Amino acid sequence: MRHWLCCNIRSGDDDDRHEVEHSKAQGNKIDGKQKSSKPADQPEPDISPPTIDVPELSFEDLKEKTDNFGSSSLIGEGSYGRVYHATMDDGRQAAIKKFDASENEPNDEFLKQVSLVSRLKHENLVEMLGYYVEGNYRILAYEFATMGSLHDVLHGRKGVQGAQPGPVLDWMQRVKIAIEAAKGIEYLHEKVQPSIIHRDIRSSNVLLFEDFKAKIADFNLLNQAPDMAARLHSTRVLGTFGYHAPE
Repeated sequence: MRHWLCCNIRSGDDDDRHEVEHSKAQGNKIDGKQKSSKPADQPEPDISPPTIDVPELSFEDLKEKTDNFGSSSLIGEGSYGRVYHATMDDGRQAAIKKFDASENEPNDEFLKQVSLVSRLKHENLVEMLGYYVEGNYRILAYEFATMGSLHDVLHGRKGVQGAQPGPVLDWMQRVKIAIEAAKGIEYLHEKVQPSIIHRDIRSSNVLLFEDFKAKIADFNLLNQAPDMAARLHSTRVLGTFGYHAPE
């Protein structure tokens, strides 16, 4: 009995399959002609370059303003490259970040990050002034922190042997710096869509301007996961040891 049921079910399936195939064959005909199964042409994806809201700078002009990226204009360096001081054509003081040549990321991907950063506008976020990307050269210009970083004030200029701390901050100055830094972080984390997680908050990334105005700097867009769930579940260690959360 069991064998008969199996055969009966299989036979029914065969009949159903033939009926479905026959229906499909009839449905694929229009006015006696066989319909083409070839999908319609799909529009090509938009590959136009991203919009960047700051001017593209001239490499020759940058060389001239930084003494050919010489030591006399050098004001800092890190794992990413070096930073030079320059005066822009409009008279603004600028920090010129010249990144080390790297083949890890194509220029079009880097330009996407530049496009995003160029649109970030907040009084407590260091403003991008311009860019230059060509071949292995990647250069970004930011507004210059006239009073250095919070680290410079608290401990002396970073990387300079024997550097002395700046003036002792009174309580009102400390509170002002803390509140303004928090506003910059809030803007990145909560107001920008998609949100940007800084992941490396420390005193050297809080830059100070006239009247001890604090602005957040040096957030790395390359560390951003494509969605919030991926960010929250990431186990990659980022940031600076000593400033990590205990967990």
